[in-house]
Amino acid sequence: MSNPDLVQYIVEQAGKTGEIRARKMFGDYALYCNDKVVGLICDNYLYLKPFQSLEPLLHEDDKHMQPPYDGAKLHYVITDIDDADYVSLLVKRVSENLPIKKNA
Repeated sequence: MSNPDLVQYIVEQAGKTGEIRARKMFGDYALYCNDKVVGLICDNYLYLKPFQSLEPLLHEDDKHMQPPYDGAKLHYVITDIDDADYVSLLVKRVSENLPIKKNA
């Protein structure tokens, strides 16, 4: 389970991107950018959905991929969460790659 203070910190770090929020799900958190799930915060790590266009923006240490939980697809594990410009850029790029949410 992730520390709620760390979750809030990550939300603040990504705040230059747009409307950022985290929602508790299954003991950890989903990270939203403009109502799109861009990643997860699990066990105090930020996991972002993998897109090829994200790869050139990643710091070398953040090119590692692993599932955020058993049975999940691979995600990038972002370790440099202290650089707000970097985190915001990555979150924005993931959000841009996701389809626009359609209303039912």
